[in-house]
Amino acid sequence: MFSLSGKVALVTGAGSGIGAAIAETLASAGARVFATDRDAATADATAERIRRAKGRAEPAPLDVVDEEACRTIAQMIVRETGALDVLVNNAGIGHVGTLLTTEGADLDRLYQVNVRGIFNVTRACLPAMLERGAGSVINMASVGGTVGIRDRLAYCTTKFAVVGLTRSMALDHAASGVRVNCICPGRVETPFVSARLREYADPERASREMSASQSLGRMGRPEEIAAAALYLASDEAAFVTGSALMIDGGWTG
Repeated sequence: MFSLSGKVALVTGAGSGIGAAIAETLASAGARVFATDRDAATADATAERIRRAKGRAEPAPLDVVDEEACRTIAQMIVRETGALDVLVNNAGIGHVGTLLTTEGADLDRLYQVNVRGIFNVTRACLPAMLERGAGSVINMASVGGTVGIRDRLAYCTTKFAVVGLTRSMALDHAASGVRVNCICPGRVETPFVSARLREYADPERASREMSASQSLGRMGRPEEIAAAALYLASDEAAFVTGSALMIDGGWTG
């Protein structure tokens, strides 16, 4: 397993699904993890699972849309630990709709969380990494950030932006020792996806159709995405920056 012994990591959206799996995986590799979520109770639950597994974790409420809150948590982490080695920008939301069924307010809401949220948190955390000349930033994009998906106009728009944001930051800071990459998952079995499936008239059929869009014939598992985050966070990925890593079961293959 890749080692993160002695490293400090901040994971946003760590209360459930992919974010929780990433927080737990990084902690199992030796990182001290700050697990944040807009829902403080879910962040607490993730941190407690990590501690029960003998890992190190501290929960904190964080709304990534709040710039001041992002600055405060970054300062707190550096003050308490003296470092911030890994940042995983996982917090995000979705929306179902075409151009004609998506309101401007819907697009603005997704932009604020999915794009501006990454901007806010990274802008707060990056100075500490630059000062030390090292760090790994991992952004959660999507297969919908590289190809279009029907009825996901606002979501795809923001995830394409995440890929662009990632590549721009990677170029800007490569010479400073900070690596920036993003992960582009296909459909993954998470509480969010399960909730969306329940909105369909025939959830089982919808689940089969979602699985069939991926060549492996199934949805991914959160821990499979977390394994990629662990690699990108580790020193073994020292030559990897500006990448959009596809983990989509062959969807775009």
